[in-house]
Amino acid sequence: MRSTIVLGIGATLLASCSGNKQKTEEKVAQQQKPNVIFLIADDIGYGDLSCNGSKTIHTPNVERLAARGVRFTDAHAVAATSTPSRYSLFTGHYAWRRNDTGIAAGDAGMVIRPEQPTVADMFRECGYVTGAIGKWHLGLGDKTGTQDWNGFITPGPTDIGFDYSYLMAATADRVPCVFVENQRIVNLDPNDPVAVNYKEPFPGEPLGKDHPELLTKLKPSPNHGHDMAIVNGISRIGYMKGGKQALWEDENIADSITCKAVQFIENHKDEPFFLYVGTNDAHVPRWPHPRFVGKSGMGPRGDALLQFDWTVGQVMDALEKAGIAENTLIVLSSDNGPVVDDGYADRAVELLGDHKPWGPFRGGKYSIFEAGTRIPMIVSWPAQVKPGVSDALVSQVDLYASMASLMGKTLEEGAGPDSQDHLDAFLGKDLKGRDYVVEVAGSLSVSDGEWKYIAPSNGAAYQKLTNIELGNSKEEQLYNLKQDIGEQNNLAAEHPEIVAKLKAILEKEKAK
Repeated sequence: MRSTIVLGIGATLLASCSGNKQKTEEKVAQQQKPNVIFLIADDIGYGDLSCNGSKTIHTPNVERLAARGVRFTDAHAVAATSTPSRYSLFTGHYAWRRNDTGIAAGDAGMVIRPEQPTVADMFRECGYVTGAIGKWHLGLGDKTGTQDWNGFITPGPTDIGFDYSYLMAATADRVPCVFVENQRIVNLDPNDPVAVNYKEPFPGEPLGKDHPELLTKLKPSPNHGHDMAIVNGISRIGYMKGGKQALWEDENIADSITCKAVQFIENHKDEPFFLYVGTNDAHVPRWPHPRFVGKSGMGPRGDALLQFDWTVGQVMDALEKAGIAENTLIVLSSDNGPVVDDGYADRAVELLGDHKPWGPFRGGKYSIFEAGTRIPMIVSWPAQVKPGVSDALVSQVDLYASMASLMGKTLEEGAGPDSQDHLDAFLGKDLKGRDYVVEVAGSLSVSDGEWKYIAPSNGAAYQKLTNIELGNSKEEQLYNLKQDIGEQNNLAAEHPEIVAKLKAILEKEKAK
């Protein structure tokens, strides 16, 4: 009987050891998966970073990241504005295929619907913990103007793959000017509920256009519309009342986003994670923390670039401290090209000097010319990626399928329909990349890296408010980007065969 008991115990121990071994192997396998961070800047152009050749600004932390990864010279966002660009980044679906992915209002419903698969869903299915922190601008709640700002806002990020979220409710220049953590407004006093309206002002609430004396930080540029509700001494787009305790202070936005990102890294350093960090800095209204004020010599916009660089450094330092920097893949990029005066009198144009946020390209934010959609991009993964510079043609729309490839996962039917697997290009192993990229900003364009075709459009050719060439024309446009990076010489009439070839690609894409 005793020997039977001993044998029973031995068998139990053996089973226990076997189970522990299996758990250990599973844990090791999990730890070997790279952590993934998408660090997406707002309105930062190719020429805004010193690693891309700018001599007028110094962004040492971005340089440090570039020295540990691949810096791309021909990377593209799908669109030249925030909402459609981020929509395509997360879904792998061209935003121009839908007619409701334009710049989202502050009270817009969630543009990405819960039934749509996202890159966050994919990571979560692969055993990752997922987080979204910072600039969102993809709407919250079900339909425009129907959110319960004082309760649980649904649908939200948790419905599209994110376990944790800490987001700006709208965007910096639109109300409500609050952070939303896990779909509830942070620091909200139930006795001071938030009310938001984009049609009518609230009686008794002062507006920027009527009370310029209350605009103690920034005043709006004429005719841009940033002259409504006043929050933190700055007038915004839209009307808001209540929630005084929950309102952000603009000078602390970057600190709040960075702090939450660092906390997420610290909390999940022992398990694989996917983290989206959307910074706000260069987006209007620009009111950097006092640590950066006056440091760039270019006023608030230049100082905001230094603030962004600081955030990059804090994320990198957090990874180093946690001991996971080597096995963390970071994609640093921007949602679209730059804009200088986008609605506030911050002397950005006057103080620009020799700085060229758009780099060698034509246009900027809102534009179908290269500066609107050719964005900075760095991919760093010290354990796997050999540092260097790549001229491969890459698009943010492909990050979804490429990350799935990294995970060894086949995407389900309907997931990332426009996303292609270009993992080797993102990792610096394939120097060609895509056959072509398709982009939208008023017009549609297609580029194969050498030739770029812009389809005819009835849209305005020039935006006076921002002093940006939008690129729209009723005529077909064709540019040789290898010889004319500034898109100055329209060669459509001289090369009808190339026009026909690229036009056919666009028609094929539109027919899908």
